[in-house]
Amino acid sequence: MFPKNAWYVACTPTEIDDKPLGRTICGEKIVFYRGAEGKVAALEDFCPHRGAALSFGQVCEGQLVCGYHGLTMGCDGKTVSMPGQRVQGFPRIRSYPAVERYGFIWVWPGDAQLADASTIHHLEWAESPDWAYGGGMYHVKCDYRLMIDNLMDLTHETYVHTTSIGQKEIDEAPVTTKAEGDHVVTRRFMNNVMPPPFWRANLRGNQLADDVPVDRWQVCHFTPPSHVMIEVGVAHAGKGGYDADPKDKVSSIVVDFLTPETETSMWYFWGMARNFAPKDKALTAQIRDGQARVFAEDTVVLEAQQRNLSLHPGRKLLMLNIDAGGVQSRRILDRLIALEQPQAQAA
Repeated sequence: MFPKNAWYVACTPTEIDDKPLGRTICGEKIVFYRGAEGKVAALEDFCPHRGAALSFGQVCEGQLVCGYHGLTMGCDGKTVSMPGQRVQGFPRIRSYPAVERYGFIWVWPGDAQLADASTIHHLEWAESPDWAYGGGMYHVKCDYRLMIDNLMDLTHETYVHTTSIGQKEIDEAPVTTKAEGDHVVTRRFMNNVMPPPFWRANLRGNQLADDVPVDRWQVCHFTPPSHVMIEVGVAHAGKGGYDADPKDKVSSIVVDFLTPETETSMWYFWGMARNFAPKDKALTAQIRDGQARVFAEDTVVLEAQQRNLSLHPGRKLLMLNIDAGGVQSRRILDRLIALEQPQAQAA
């Protein structure tokens, strides 16, 4: 259901600052913590002594101490010590490649020998002082692919997000979809429309009039295993739309990292990066709070959808033109998953 030979966002740095964190990623129970010199470490969340969850322990001088009988584990998965015991023959537990980058902790749940940190999704906005970012995380009880479908087809905004980003012009505007290798892009442009509430607030945040027609755009980018970045924004109508001068528009990148937990649940790391008024912390908080409400609305819909699909696993669903972005993304995932199967590796 999900490729494992890939980098996924596992958590944020603050989640492991004070104690170990246990989290299931792609069906793998993993404990994350800071080892020697604060470097992130990721191990199988399983004590080799009695199978206790190591995430219930504590970190002492960069080593993970089991909270059941005091076994001390090294970052490489080898037992370092245990009170009153000789540990040389203790079995090694699995360690996972993990990297701290761009304000997130990334993990590779597949074959460790294939992990290459240089292939982590590059986030230019995370390295520039000209951008501000605010976001959060939700645990969502649905197949992560349903969220990909949701984000690659924003037609639902008209009906799910009626009080924030939705407007009737969204589902009236044509959408185009293009796949370039493992990159899928859907584009929708709406010209000479009135901005909905969320975008009116952003226009005000950039000292622009919010009561005049705008040209609005949505450009959704899917990159495997499950990353969706959406270029969104509005510009005063007739000023060039997507290509308008920064003084005439507000534009942002909606950040979506979808990390599978199980086949029917996921960790959703969401946020928005913007390149206007980057030092305005109050605006960052305002946008984050607005996004939180929007994504909470998506969560309700998707969890109900998952419950329906679980009750009717064989029921055929319609595939329409607006679904092309999700369909193309799933084809890429299906191919990557197939490549990891034993028969494909043997060939």
